[in-house]
Amino acid sequence: MVMTQKSPRKTISDRRKPPSPRQQNWKTILPVMGIIFALLIGATGLRAVLTSHSHTQIGGPYALTDENGHVVSQTDFQGRYTLIYFGYTHCVDVCPLTLATVSAALDEFGPLGQNITPVFISVDPARDTPAVVKEYIQRFSPRIVGLTGTEAQLQPIMAAFHVSARYRTSNGAGYLMDHSSLLYLMDGQNHLAGMIPVDSSAHHIALELKQLLPPPKNHPS
Repeated sequence: MVMTQKSPRKTISDRRKPPSPRQQNWKTILPVMGIIFALLIGATGLRAVLTSHSHTQIGGPYALTDENGHVVSQTDFQGRYTLIYFGYTHCVDVCPLTLATVSAALDEFGPLGQNITPVFISVDPARDTPAVVKEYIQRFSPRIVGLTGTEAQLQPIMAAFHVSARYRTSNGAGYLMDHSSLLYLMDGQNHLAGMIPVDSSAHHIALELKQLLPPPKNHPS
């Protein structure tokens, strides 16, 4: 008779044996990879949402006071692109960094960048008078147009651009403003051409602008 050797029966302790370190690593890594993948998809989706709005949903007419005390409206930029940013002069980090980055991006963009006017619109009308705005924007570039106005003037403009802003008390004197931050590229008819996140580098903003602007008429597309 041929004796067949039976495999040993696993005991309860064997079945409850903890997984190997390699198995534990994969159990840890797979959920993390899933989260990273979801974040990447989310970021891509966010960019698609930012650039898929119809022209009638974002932006609109405006009339505000510039840094020299003159009334400026969207018609003053007819035929020119504007890169609009909403912020305030007492901002300690995001606003100055954004304006400096935009200035560097337009310089990198070269001659085509001359057709783009950067516009800074204050969300803090109580403190940002034309004189204050003028001193502020001159720190970054003489090309920037600074606009301010009364709260009644700013509210419909902020609503048209879907910009939110609220006061927040600070430890020091005065207050801070929590506000949404995006760069709005408007075409020569004041229609939305695209939106760019403010955390982009100067080089990335220049590349985005190159993609959003039509090619020069004397150059092949």
